[in-house]
Formats: sequence, structure tokens, C-alpha cells
Amino acid sequence: MSSVAFETQRTALADVVAIPVTPFAEDGTVDPDVYRALLRRLLDGGVRTLTPNGNTGEFYALTPEERRLVAELTVEEVGDRAAILVGVGHDVPTAVASARHARDLGAQMVMVHQPVHPYVSAAGWVDYHRAIAEAVPELGVVPYIRNAQLPGARLAELADRCPNVIGVKYAVPDAARFAAFARDAGLDRFVWVAGLAEPYAPSYFSAGATGFTSGLVNVAPAVSLDMIEALRSGDYPAAMKVWEQIRRFEELRAANGSANNVTVVKEALASLDLCRRDVRPPSKPLAEEERAEVAAIASGWSI
Repeated sequence: MSSVAFETQRTALADVVAIPVTPFAEDGTVDPDVYRALLRRLLDGGVRTLTPNGNTGEFYALTPEERRLVAELTVEEVGDRAAILVGVGHDVPTAVASARHARDLGAQMVMVHQPVHPYVSAAGWVDYHRAIAEAVPELGVVPYIRNAQLPGARLAELADRCPNVIGVKYAVPDAARFAAFARDAGLDRFVWVAGLAEPYAPSYFSAGATGFTSGLVNVAPAVSLDMIEALRSGDYPAAMKVWEQIRRFEELRAANGSANNVTVVKEALASLDLCRRDVRPPSKPLAEEERAEVAAIASGWSI
């Protein structure tokens, strides 16, 4: 399939790439009705690209059956209102099965989670992603890169073999490294998505990113959309005004090695009566004294 065939997917990546939370019912299971309602709220808020089974969706805490359910619910609820980029990962057979499931559902793309294996070689990274991308040649494939040691030339090598590798979610917290990596891999060859969300979006856009991921968008879609509009127009002062608005919320999420990354988002949603605050281990709900600050931030945004 030629790169031209992926233009729709490439356009979808150059946007706010929302990572929906996975809400749990009182008995601890995935709550389909609440999940659908949260998706509708994102769509009604103007979001046009969604990543079910992302890290904000507690990918690693879900069972294989739950991950399939989340993908199915997303495709059913979203229809043609947004592009869907399904998160896949774990061992190669599991990732391939998830990618094929996403394809069969009608999703347009898969995001390959960073390999969690303790021993990742650069050549092995290529082999891992190649096995997944070759299994679904009709889907756009987006590697999620958190490995600062990976050279940009390896991504170029992967794309030489797999033309459906069309974008990158780059999540190394180093704007200079991102700028170099993107240029070593091919700046114009891929759609570069700032994988560390709104706090890093302005600096990464200045180096060539055209989209960013967001968990905050679950809470306040308009805030995230305000930022991307400012960045698209090159209005960095306006983007930094949004940055200041979301700074404390994102600092709470990033504290202690991002221990409360999902917890803070779900707490904000709970404060707005949109879902339960429950998260699964190894995440943990916020202490009572921290909840008020999150609620105050959420209520201060024009929801």
C-alpha cells in the first residue's frame, strides 16, 4: 500500500490524539456505559483522534479480554466521527493478534506500546515492530518511543521495510533529542506526535511535531484544542498561556515518576461526576487531601 493511501491517517495524527480513560464499575470491571458516555463527550468536544488502550487507559492493568472490549466499544461508539488508533503491545503474538483484531473491527491505525522487556536492542526493536507492522499492512502503524537510546536511523530502517509505519509517538522528555531523532529518521517522512502531552507540545512543535497526545483532554477538551490551534498558527505566546493554565494539573500527574498520571485524570472526572475515581494497581487513588486541589483545577476550566 502506497504512502498516499495513508494520507487520512497521517492527517488524523497531526492533531490532539486523545487517550481515553477506562472507567471501572463498583465491582471493578470495565464500565461500558460510562466509557461510551466519556467517548461521546470527547467527540462532542471536537476530538477527532482517539487511542483506546493507551497508557491513560491503563493498558497494562487490563486483561486481554478487557482490551478487546475497549477496542470494540470504541469502534462501535465512534463510528466515522473520529480516527481510531488502537494501542497494542506485550509479546509479539499478543500484539499481532490485537492489531488484527483492531483491523477486523475497522480501526485505521495501531499504536505499538514501548516494549517493556528489560533487554531491548536497537536491532531487536526493529524486529519487534516489523513483525507487528507486516501482520497488518493495511493499517497505519505508530511506534510509541520512550527509549532515549534508540537512534533515528533505526526508525528509518523500519519504515524502509514497512511503509505503513507512518507516524511516531515520541515520549523521551528531551526536546533537543527529539529534534535530532526526527531529523535522523526523516522529519518529513513521518507524522511526529509529541507523546508527553501538553507540557511538551510547544517545545516539540517548535522542532517539528504536528500533533500531541493528551490525557487532560478527557477532562477539558476545549483546553487541549485551544493549545493545538495556537500551535498550528505558530502563536507560541498563546500556546504558553494554555500551558500555564494546565501546568499544575500536569505537574500533579508527573510527580513521583508519573505515579498519579491516570489517577489525577480520573479524580478530575470524578469531581465532575463523569466516572468513578477507581484505578487499578500499581496505580492508586489520591489521598483525600489531594482531591480538593484537583477538583478546584477541573472546576476552573471552561468545561
